[in-house]
Amino acid sequence: MAKARHSRLDCTPGCAVEAAVSLIDGKWKAVILFHLQDGPTRFNELRRRAGEVTPRMLTNQLRELEADGLIEREVFAQVPPRVEYRLSERGRSLSPIIAALKAWGDANMDLFARR
Repeated sequence: MAKARHSRLDCTPGCAVEAAVSLIDGKWKAVILFHLQDGPTRFNELRRRAGEVTPRMLTNQLRELEADGLIEREVFAQVPPRVEYRLSERGRSLSPIIAALKAWGDANMDLFARR
């Protein structure tokens, strides 16, 4: 469920937008959510797919997404331990937004080439 860090929103007209964006802010959260749309994924596979994210940053972003109820973490009792991440129901509800971000990015790649 939502952490206290989101409770300071003041419900001005843009409050809902601010609240939604605060859940996926961070350089890697939207990328993680995008890659989890394919189904349950292990940590190292997410790391490979995401690119240049450090293990520490990926861990932090995954913990925040889990604390906010957007992803679920499942630990399998085996040796060596296996952990998989998947979108929660709330996280799956973001799929159209993530798809729209990808479509916009694909259509505007020229902006990124200038950077």
